Amino acid sequence: MSGNTETAKTSPLNVIKWVLAVTIAGAAIVGNQYFATHGINLSGVSGSGSEAEPVGLLYRVLAVVALMVVALGIAAMTVQGRAFLVLLKEANIERRKVVWPTRQETTQTTLIVVAVVIVVAILLWGLDSLLSWVVSGVIG
Repeated sequence: MSGNTETAKTSPLNVIKWVLAVTIAGAAIVGNQYFATHGINLSGVSGSGSEAEPVGLLYRVLAVVALMVVALGIAAMTVQGRAFLVLLKEANIERRKVVWPTRQETTQTTLIVVAVVIVVAILLWGLDSLLSWVVSGVIG
């Protein structure tokens, strides 16, 4: 079973999928930066001397999100992507098994923690004052 997993991880199709996913994600990032500053010439006439207008933020965000979804979809089709999806499903099952404390338990625990912090703070303040008084008496 382990040998089968190792060959699947290094299969050429798997590598191609990862390269394609990374390329699409990189194109989204580079394209976002490019169109934020350079934009598109909306007149459609090249060399007309008109300035290219930067693409609006909404369109750039939508394009980046769409390209990232495509890249994640391709990555999810790889062996590692499928294993990650299985991990997420198992984590969600475990999350559902958690028994959360009631409001009363949470309030009681919080009050206990606050009380302990106050007691320790007073003890440390007292110890600091005592040591400061001793050092002041020794030094003069």
